[in-house]
Amino acid sequence: MPLTKEDIFSALRAIRDRSTERDIVESGDIRKVAICDNHASVTVVAPDHEQVREHLRAAVETAIRRYGAERGEKIAGVNVQFVAPDPAMADTPDDIPLKQASSAPTTKQGQSTPGTSLPGVTHIIAVGAGKGGVGKSTVSVNLAVALARKGHSVGLLDGDIYGPSTPTLLGLDAEEVLIHENKLQVFNLHGIKAMTIGKLVDPERPLIWRGPMAHGAFKQLVEQTAWGELDYLIVDLPPGTGDVPLTMSQMMTLTGAVVVCTPQKVAQDDAVRAVRMFQQLEVEVLGIVENMSYFIGDDGKEYDIFGRGGAEMMAQRLGLPYLGNIPITMALRENSDAGTPVRNFTDAGEPLRKSLEDLARRVEDEVALATLRRGGRKPTLSVT
Repeated sequence: MPLTKEDIFSALRAIRDRSTERDIVESGDIRKVAICDNHASVTVVAPDHEQVREHLRAAVETAIRRYGAERGEKIAGVNVQFVAPDPAMADTPDDIPLKQASSAPTTKQGQSTPGTSLPGVTHIIAVGAGKGGVGKSTVSVNLAVALARKGHSVGLLDGDIYGPSTPTLLGLDAEEVLIHENKLQVFNLHGIKAMTIGKLVDPERPLIWRGPMAHGAFKQLVEQTAWGELDYLIVDLPPGTGDVPLTMSQMMTLTGAVVVCTPQKVAQDDAVRAVRMFQQLEVEVLGIVENMSYFIGDDGKEYDIFGRGGAEMMAQRLGLPYLGNIPITMALRENSDAGTPVRNFTDAGEPLRKSLEDLARRVEDEVALATLRRGGRKPTLSVT
C-alpha cells in the first residue's frame, strides 16, 4: 500500500546527525513532511551552505527511496526544501555537520510547525479539480470577482503553471509585467489583484517541466509577488494531484479548498480523488461546486446536457458542503473569451449572476464556519 507520513519519518530516522549521533528526526531538523501518491516532500533545517545541503538532499532522497523499495513501493518523486537554522545560532565554519545547535524548535514524529502565511493575507482558498476541462479556472476568476463585488480585497494567483488560463479570462494581453524592488507587481483589473505565469513566458511556449521546475515556478509566484493587504487570495491550481498542491500545502497557510466538478460520473470519480488529496494534506474542503450544471439556450429553456445534480449527490455522499451550481450560457463563454468577467454580473442574465453571487456567499459562510471550528484563530495548515 502507498507510503504514509509515518513511513517517511521512519525512513528519515536512518540519517544520523554527525554532531549529536541522533537521527535528524529526533534532532528536530525535520520541519514538514508530506506524501501523496508516493510523491514525497520534506522541509529540513540546514545551514545555508551548498555542499552541506546537497549532501543532505541526496541522503534524504536515498533514505526515502530505499525505504520504499524495501516495502515494494516505487517512489514517484522526492522534493527536498531547506530552511535556515535559528538566527541566534553562531556562524559556522566550512566543515559544517548536519546539525550545529539545538536551538531550532524540536519536531516530534507526527507533528510539524505550521505552514507559513503571506503577510497581509487573511484567507487563502485553493480551487482544485480532479481533471482538466471542468471549468476550474472559470470558477476561480468569477469567484474572485464576486467576492470583490461584495466589498472584499481579493487576489487571484494563477497556479496552473502548465496551462495558465488567467491571461485570457482576465484580458491581460495588453498588460506588461512590472517589477519593483525585486517583486512582481500584480495586475489590478476587474476589481481584483492577479498574477499568472502566463505573463512571464511566451504564450505559445509549452511548459514541459518536471516536478522540481514546477515547484520552483509556483514558489516564485507566491513569494515574489507584491500582494499587499488581501481579505481573500484565490489560488487556481493545476488539475490532478501532482507537485503543485504538495508545494502549496508546505508553503502556505490555507483556510481551505474548493473542488470543482461537472455533473457526469466520470468527472465525479476524479473529483473524489481531489477531495481525498486535500484531506490527506490536511486541508479542509470548504465544499463542491457543480460547473456546467445545465445549459440555457437562446430560447431561455434549461437543458440538462450533462445530467444536473451529480456533483450535489457526490457532496452529500462525502459529507461535504454543496456550494451551488453554475450554468453554461452563451454570455459566460463570450465574456470568458473576451476577458470581461464583470459582465457576467451585469448583463449576462439573472440565472448566471445569481449563481455566481450565491457561490461567493456560500464560500464566505464556509470560511466563517471554518474559522469558528478553530476557535476563532486564524486557520493554519500542518503537513507532517
